[in-house]
Amino acid sequence: MDRIEGIRNVVFDLGGVIIDLRRENAVEELERLGIADAGELLGLYRQEGPFLELEVGRISPAEFFDSLRSRCRPGVADTDIERAFNAFLIGLPVERLAMLRRLRARGKRVYALSNTNAVMFNSWIKEAFKAEGMKVDDYFDGIIASFREGVCKPDEEIFRIALSRYGLKGDETLMLDDSAANCEAARRAGMRALEVGLPGSGRDALAIEKLID
Repeated sequence: MDRIEGIRNVVFDLGGVIIDLRRENAVEELERLGIADAGELLGLYRQEGPFLELEVGRISPAEFFDSLRSRCRPGVADTDIERAFNAFLIGLPVERLAMLRRLRARGKRVYALSNTNAVMFNSWIKEAFKAEGMKVDDYFDGIIASFREGVCKPDEEIFRIALSRYGLKGDETLMLDDSAANCEAARRAGMRALEVGLPGSGRDALAIEKLID
């Protein structure tokens, strides 16, 4: 890839870019709890049913747990559901945290823009970002989360919210996402965007970091 010039703001998706994912883990764990249609409800880029309702903030975590418990075998607790759901997230390598710090040290403004939910964000994600003794908010100049905004990618509106809220110029703003549809929506909203590949692909976030001027 060529060098990427004129970027002042870098916007990161979380899952699949900063955080490693394995959807199959969560599907298997949720099925063990008795949720037979977990594979249909839980997608890699977009959710359905109560998972989608949680992701856009239409229901609270308590309502989410109640909804899923009705699908589970008897005796399943909220903590069991949370643990199974969080199995989707499998790692946050510290080198990616260091990358975020390096970009900010170079004078770039760094943001997160993610389809995520209050259950994962306030448990697994919050804890994973403490690996260097810091907090998730310490790594970003701002965080746009679908459950707070009431809208999910690939809806263009979530990208427009980010541009407007933080006063960003689209041609100076690079969105890094692992979904082609999300990248295209970011471009329609006025951002520049690159689809991020798997670690070691030459298109992962660490490789792209080296190309940003």
